[in-house]
Amino acid sequence: MKVGIINITGYAGSELARILYRHPEVKITSVTGRSAAGQQLNEVFPHLTAMDLTIEPELSGSLDLVFSALPHKASAEACIPVLEQGVKVVDISADFRLKQADEYEQWYGAAHPDPTYLEEAVYGLTELHREDVKAARLVANPGCYPTSAILGLAPAVAEGIITQDIIVDSKSGVSGGGRSLTLTNHFSEVNENVFAYALEGHRHLPEITQELTPLAGKPLNLTFLTHLVPMTRGILSSCYATLANPAEWTGDEGKKKIMDLYRDYYSSDPFVHVTPAPPQTKQTLGNNLCLVHPVIEERTGRLIVISCLDNLVKGAAGQAVQNMNVMCGFPEETSLEALAVYP
Repeated sequence: MKVGIINITGYAGSELARILYRHPEVKITSVTGRSAAGQQLNEVFPHLTAMDLTIEPELSGSLDLVFSALPHKASAEACIPVLEQGVKVVDISADFRLKQADEYEQWYGAAHPDPTYLEEAVYGLTELHREDVKAARLVANPGCYPTSAILGLAPAVAEGIITQDIIVDSKSGVSGGGRSLTLTNHFSEVNENVFAYALEGHRHLPEITQELTPLAGKPLNLTFLTHLVPMTRGILSSCYATLANPAEWTGDEGKKKIMDLYRDYYSSDPFVHVTPAPPQTKQTLGNNLCLVHPVIEERTGRLIVISCLDNLVKGAAGQAVQNMNVMCGFPEETSLEALAVYP
């Protein structure tokens, strides 16, 4: 199958190339980059030397599927002509994630280039929408923060064991901000420093709400707070919610019951592992896993869930390949079997 990557020169685009290089059913035949057009890929990324590709200004040749790793708005503008040619698309940007055009404009500060595609697009959190992804020609890859938050909370929300008040406290490595230089990802600003941002509301909040509300069957009162930490990769989300019936979750029996609930919920999902101890971001470095650990805090009657992943793999490129595999009928794990690099 012939695949193209729009904007291979970003972190997500280069990670796509690294993962797809091992894929037995895929050949990358066309890649683009806005600032590096005309250069060989190995000039920009020496670690991809094995891939003999020239970075082009536009996609070329016949393609079966295209990944877009452009920023929002620019991505939709690039994807729509590809879709009109009958080519399947996995978009890593936010351009097709939200179902309402006015909500997209509110959170991203721009009118959507073509809102008619918002209804068609499938939100590509494979664990929740696998059957829809199978039939899709346009998949909106979830954001990195929402992937960790939704997977951490989905079993509890779906089973109705928590109330509507939920807090998600997330921390991300610097690569989540992309490869373009800004003051906030400058080494001197980030090193030995941790800070909260987007306190007025992060753009990923509506995704989390959009996906969890139908599982709950009722409105949720969700607080989402993000922090930047001085590491390259990784997201760790700490999720807090009050139990609807705390007396049902006490003692060793309660601990076992919450672990069983989570393990049963993800029993058919190869990339979500429910861990017996709180996971660490290094345990997901370079792989496509989301590690989840639920625990009952009896003193307050709360559920606490720790969820972590690599923001460039399960939070971006790896999840995009996982979606491609499902869309195209390949085994879901293909080219995604790598273990984490530890320590």
